Amino acid sequence: MARITIIETGRVPKTYRERHGSFPDMFERMIRTEDSSAAFEIVSIPNGDALPDPRKLEAVLITGAAAGVYDGLDWIGPLEDFVRTAYVNKTPMVGICFGHQLIAQALGGTVRQSEKGWGVGRHVYRVLPDNGVVDGEQLAIACSHQDQVIEAPNDALTILSSDFTPHAGLLYANGTTLSVQPHPEFDLDFAHVCCELRDGKAPDAVVATARASLAEPLDSAKLGGAITRFLGRRAAP
Repeated sequence: MARITIIETGRVPKTYRERHGSFPDMFERMIRTEDSSAAFEIVSIPNGDALPDPRKLEAVLITGAAAGVYDGLDWIGPLEDFVRTAYVNKTPMVGICFGHQLIAQALGGTVRQSEKGWGVGRHVYRVLPDNGVVDGEQLAIACSHQDQVIEAPNDALTILSSDFTPHAGLLYANGTTLSVQPHPEFDLDFAHVCCELRDGKAPDAVVATARASLAEPLDSAKLGGAITRFLGRRAAP
């Protein structure tokens, strides 16, 4: 398994971090479920860590964040440059939620706050047949977002979609870049935390429906396994 560099772009609220861990902690648990030999290094943007040279990394995973990719924060431009360099170099790279949106924006897509509002709870996504990464006809995964990829980059093939999130999973033409909007790293408890965090922000009916949806099973392990195997890919010579 490749050594995975996790780029932490946002923090779990302190109240919940002690019980549930950081976003990198969640990804480490997800990946080790599939591959117990996986090794990690964490680059934390909130802690002020400098971005490494992606050409020297074995694999990259970009986490979620509360920020919007269009917010103009001083670290977003350098992270977009990092993504473009990794893409050209064919460094295996995966983005989740904010990471999904950041990769899309860096590579020519359009991201904005969706007029559809909050996506929270268990959402079901159609899987593009024979995409080479994710098996099956559909996946149910926890999500928590308002922003979406509205227009996918020209280099991206949409492999996960729903009526609410038309570009929920993107596989890129370089063969080593993948991104998804929902959160396979979230366990059921933290998916409920996300509902709690939307109380008073999202409409009450949306939060109630999200909570109720989590009574149905999630396919987190299936998508997490696919992501883990993808990060272990090597670019063709």
